[in-house]
This record gives sequence, C-alpha cells and structure tokens, in this order.
Amino acid sequence: MSLVLAEQKQPGVMWLTLNRPEIHNAFNDEVITELLAQLDKAESDPDIRVLVLAGNGKSFSAGADLNWMKSMKDSSYEENIFDALQLATLLYRLNHCSKPTICRVQGAAFGGGVGLISCCDMAVGVESTNFALSEVKIGLIPATISPYVVRAMGERNARRFFQTAETFTAERASSMRLLHEVVKDEAEMDAQIQVWIDALLKNGPHAMSESKRLIGDVVARPLTEDILRCTSEWIAKVRISPEGQEGLKAFLDKRAPDWQANQNKEIL
Repeated sequence: MSLVLAEQKQPGVMWLTLNRPEIHNAFNDEVITELLAQLDKAESDPDIRVLVLAGNGKSFSAGADLNWMKSMKDSSYEENIFDALQLATLLYRLNHCSKPTICRVQGAAFGGGVGLISCCDMAVGVESTNFALSEVKIGLIPATISPYVVRAMGERNARRFFQTAETFTAERASSMRLLHEVVKDEAEMDAQIQVWIDALLKNGPHAMSESKRLIGDVVARPLTEDILRCTSEWIAKVRISPEGQEGLKAFLDKRAPDWQANQNKEIL
C-alpha cells in the first residue's frame, strides 16, 4: 500500500495525500521518501499546474511516527543527522516548489504536520482542527520545521508555542497566519480549495513561479538601490518572455491567453 496517494483529480492539479489514517498520518522515513519522489515528478511535469497536500482520514498529520522516533533513539549522532536531513530536505523542496501549493487541514496537525502546512503557499482548515508544536513534551525541539513555522507564525508566537507545547485552535492558527481560511466542515474546505484552483489555473504558470521566487528574494533584502535594479531587471525579463508576451497580447486582444485556453480544452 502506498503511503502517499498521488491523484490527478482534474487536469493540471495533483493531489498528494498522506495515507496512514490508522495513525493519523504520522510520517516516517518511508513517507518522506515517497513524498520527495512525488514532488520530483510533479515539479518536472509541465502539465501539473497546482499541488494539493492532504491527509487521508480523520487527521491531516500527527507529525512524526513515534515508532520511527523510537528506532532512532539508539542511533549514532551521524545517523541522527542523516535521518533529520531527510525531513529537512522534504520541507525545503516543498517550500521551494515552483508550482502553487495548497494544504488541506482537518482533525489534527501536530509537530511536523505544522511544518508541512507552513511550507505550502495556501492553507485552509476545518474549525475543529487542533494544532500543537509538542516536541518539548518529550524532550525534543522543532528544529527542521522551525525556519518555515517561524516565518509563518512569527517569532513572538513561536516563542510561546515552541516552549509551552499548548494545543491551539484553527481560529488561533488563522490569527497567527498558519491558515489563510477557516471553514465549518470538509465540504466547505474542498469548495475553498476549488476556488483557489480555479483562480490559479487562469494565471501564467511561469509568472506564478517567478512571483514565488520574487517573494523569497525581496523579503531578505534591504531596501537599497540594488533592489531597485534587481526588480526592474526581473520584470523586464518576464515582459519579454514568451509567456509575458502572450499574456500582454491576449489582454490587448481581449481574449484568453493560450495557457488558459489549453486548460479549458483539457477540462472540457
């Protein structure tokens, strides 16, 4: 049985679903390996325009599998580094995926599950979902997920929840920017995901990818003359790119750009 289900539910959209519902989609090294492989496939497939990350069953993800963690207890320092790097690599690749990523959250999202949410571009959760960064309860720390979780929820909130390991609600997660939308049930969640998908499929694939890269670049730079030059060169390159030229021409011609027309043909 596959631990990660990959399904193209509609043209251009790949769903990657964690498939260990009996243990609330807790992940281990096998899940990480499968997720990495599926991310690689989606990244290299130009027909995949959007990725949705979900969890099968009652919960999105309870974080790391305790049996997996137990198996690492007697491993050497070097073996623990190698093991941790696998998860760190997955988080990095998900965070830097060139395709738009949407996270579907229900039930529970603990530890590494919060890390996965933080790496996605958009996240929607059911209001009954519980969240926790509970690593310190067992004497550990949320190390590999920290660069993404801190960026999502902010340093001040991280100082609290990294240390208290309190459980918090979807409403609180939304107020801390871990979730963009909170809905009543899974039907409303899927409807919200479809709203995002419909919007994303209308946009230039390269433009969205470059927009994501742009955010990562400018957020780390001081506001100097260098950033004026950099962003001016960036938009100039995009304007003269094939997609940029097609988008501008389509706008002036009052017609759908080719990427949208092709997507509509596939759907029909």
